[in-house]
Formats: sequence, C-alpha cells, structure tokens
Amino acid sequence: MARRRRATEAAAPQGLLDRLPLDGAQAADLKASGLLELALTHRSYSYENDGLPHNERLEFLGDAVLQLAVTEHLYASHPTLPEGDLARRRAATVSTRALAVIASKLDLGAYVRLGRGEDLTGGRAKASILADTTEAVIGAAHLALGQDVSRRFVLDLLRPLLDSDEFLETGYDFKSRLQEIAAADGASVVYAITEAGLEHQKTFTATVTVDGIVTASGDGASKKDAELAAAQNAVRGVLAERGEALIPRG
Repeated sequence: MARRRRATEAAAPQGLLDRLPLDGAQAADLKASGLLELALTHRSYSYENDGLPHNERLEFLGDAVLQLAVTEHLYASHPTLPEGDLARRRAATVSTRALAVIASKLDLGAYVRLGRGEDLTGGRAKASILADTTEAVIGAAHLALGQDVSRRFVLDLLRPLLDSDEFLETGYDFKSRLQEIAAADGASVVYAITEAGLEHQKTFTATVTVDGIVTASGDGASKKDAELAAAQNAVRGVLAERGEALIPRG
C-alpha cells in the first residue's frame, strides 16, 4: 500500500526576520504587528484552514509600494535615460522572475504557509508564489513600519537587481521586447515548437519567426522555456546588429 506523502510544515517566521534587511527594532515591530505571518499565508492554506485571512490584500499593497520605490530610484539614478528605457528597467526589476530570484536568496519558500496540495506540487519553489509573497512581505513592512522605512526596505531587498545589470537580466522580459521590436516595423511574431526525447525527459525547441523570416531558436525543458530562450536569442541578435545595449544606462 502506497504511503501518503506528507506536506512540509512552514518554518517559523523568525528565521525570515533574521534574513530581512531590517534592524533589530524594525524586525521586532514587524513581528509584533502580526503582519509578517499574514504575508506568509497563501490562499491555499486559507482554503484548508477554515478561511483564515491570506496574503493577497498585502500583495496588492506591496506591489504598489514596490513600483513606487523602484520608479523613484530609477528616475534619480538614471537622469539621462528616456521614459521607454526607464520603463524597461523597472519592468525587469519588478518582474516575477526577478522577484523569485530575490525570494530564493532569502529561502522565502521555506516560510510560506501553503495548503497540502500546493505544497506537494512544488509550491514552495514556484516563481509566481515566491514573487507574490515577496510583494506581500513588502506590504506588511509598509503597514508596520511606515513609508520611509518600507522604501529603504525595498531598495535594500532589491539591491542585487539595482546594482548589477547582469543580475537584472534574470528578470528581463525578452518575449515582450521582441514583440515591441516587431511591432515597430509592423511585423508579427510567431513561435513554432518541436519536441524530442522520452515522455518524461522531453526537450523542446522553439523557432521564432518575424514576418515569416526565421530569427532565432532556443531549447528548454518546457515549451515556455524554449520560447523564452528563442526570444532571448532573437532580441540579443537584433540589438547586437543595431549596436544597442540590452539594458541602457544613463
């Protein structure tokens, strides 16, 4: 008889507090507010525990705090960049992929309270859950500690993204950028997928064409990853031909 898999219990929030860019008094205030525990409570846990409050409202607030803090920082730090380049830098900084990388550095997934089903299907490593929870933690810090502290909290939390263009590229939206490049010429983007390998070890290859001309290809463990790789190769190729930087500085 098959044994029933056990879900992983979330680690105590104190461990996360020790990792966050807060001083002792700020960490104590955040803990005392009870908002950190709420920020770490996923909807799936709420469903399985009599509808306990979950973190989606804090996520909504944290997203706004995050956007404003990053926007102000980019505006002040890059005085010669035009609006479009500032918008691309911001989009890369606050993207799901970028926030998930930051969350992974904090081991945030270990502290999230998940429902059993979500936990057993790898929820602690899902980029969307990690990014959403990061935003909820930002929202909790904003309510518990105030605007000035929360702004500094965001900038300290995202420092690797803000200081390193190479790191920032982890959150770059290559598919959207390729769409922008194509749209500027009145062209359309089409992806074609092929697959190879055994059912449980498939490799996918995406070929991207712009107005019928093969632009680039890329491989991945999923169709989504393959399309992203193809878009990345296409964008880098186009920008190299134009002599333009992927992430302009100014």
